[in-house]
Amino acid sequence: MANRISSILQNMLSRVINPVLLLPLTLSINTVNVLSNETKNSIDNVLEEKSNITFVNYQEIEKLVLNNQELKSLLNLVASARFNLSSQIAKKYPSLDFQANGLPKYVAGKKYSSSSPTFKTSQFTANPSLNIKWDLIAPLRDSEIKIAKTNYKISENNYEIKKKDLIQEARIRYHKYKKSYQDIQNKKFTLNLSSTSLENAKAKLDAGIGTKFEVLEAEAQLSRDKQSLNEKKIEHEINKITIKEILNIKGDFETNKEQNLIGFWNHKLNKNIKEGLGKNLSLKNLILQKSIKKGQAESFLAQNKPNIYISNSLSSTFSKGDSLATNIDSEKSGSNYTNTISLNFAWSIFDGGQNKNSYKSKIAESESEIYAYENLKNVLTTSISKAYLNLKLNEEKIISSLKEIESSKESVRLARLRYDVGISTLKDVLVRQSELSNAKSKNINAIYNYNLNIDELERLTFLDISKNCLSSNNTKIKDKESICNI
Repeated sequence: MANRISSILQNMLSRVINPVLLLPLTLSINTVNVLSNETKNSIDNVLEEKSNITFVNYQEIEKLVLNNQELKSLLNLVASARFNLSSQIAKKYPSLDFQANGLPKYVAGKKYSSSSPTFKTSQFTANPSLNIKWDLIAPLRDSEIKIAKTNYKISENNYEIKKKDLIQEARIRYHKYKKSYQDIQNKKFTLNLSSTSLENAKAKLDAGIGTKFEVLEAEAQLSRDKQSLNEKKIEHEINKITIKEILNIKGDFETNKEQNLIGFWNHKLNKNIKEGLGKNLSLKNLILQKSIKKGQAESFLAQNKPNIYISNSLSSTFSKGDSLATNIDSEKSGSNYTNTISLNFAWSIFDGGQNKNSYKSKIAESESEIYAYENLKNVLTTSISKAYLNLKLNEEKIISSLKEIESSKESVRLARLRYDVGISTLKDVLVRQSELSNAKSKNINAIYNYNLNIDELERLTFLDISKNCLSSNNTKIKDKESICNI
């Protein structure tokens, strides 16, 4: 009987301790290969459907976003504003009109009187005329051209604003897609740990030194991990769909799924704010909007100023046949022309104060843009400051989460050893596994948020992301615990 128990214990220990001895190696391998032999479920089969592969990386997003439908719509609005400007500028040049009343016109008739001969008419006529008008002084025209120029500039700025917003949004979705992939690898890693815990619990139960409760506890944890993994897979696929939508990708796409820092931010906060406020297109648009409202105000006053223009009218008549003749001569022909040139003057002297009040209304509207401008400056300053401070916070989170991962790996290893020798419970092992998974999640989230902060600062400040991590005096940072050396 003793020999039989000894044989069972040796068999159990070989099943329990061997995974423990291999755990440090298991924790250090690439998480992509953790569950390479995992049986594919129905969700995996659905998510593997592919067609028309397009490769997407961080650098290509700026080009791919040009395919966005909303951006193409704004490009047409820019073209519309450009054509409207050309239309207003054309008012500087003379206009030429051609008219023809009857080309030709045929008149036939007879006039009878008892006291005079009967007159007949049979005649073809043509009456072309040419009219030229040139506004020499047109106060309203100058205001309209100025407004059209400003609107064209605003439309260009709106296009650039939307393009940069879409690039930032596409990058957010790109980072979220890569984050969700790392979440999947983390859940697979956790699932593998839970599988090992279940095997150990069953081995102990078979050896008679474990409990059914521990097996049920391990099975419940494994089930939860499987469900969590499936949720992350679905989330990953949804993120993929959102990238295809914003980049207008019709088929499937592939990308490098490894999560890395996209760069470093070597600019100080004061420089960020200064550059951000100086180059922000939305602030420039508010200044342009104020200019438009002032132009509209001036156009109301212009309506009460005199217009001076030159006009020239050339009219002519060509005829063939007779009119009011006793005998019709069909070969008879004639012509005449008249040319009139004049300098003209038009002045709306009084309109009851309508244009003056409209002028005051537009001036009041233009003054309101000053407050909008100052408010947007405050909002931008706050946004830049928050993004910069959050970036520094996430730098610390990346470093601290890496330390937590290393500590949690050792905690899992020690918890398994304690469980194997019977001085701890499986619950403690599962708790340590959860802590390791959470530490990995913290690191994934910290890198994700760090990259978002970098992109946001680039969008708000128009400064460049650096590939090198430098100190304030432009030298490399040697501190091992710095974000530069992780």
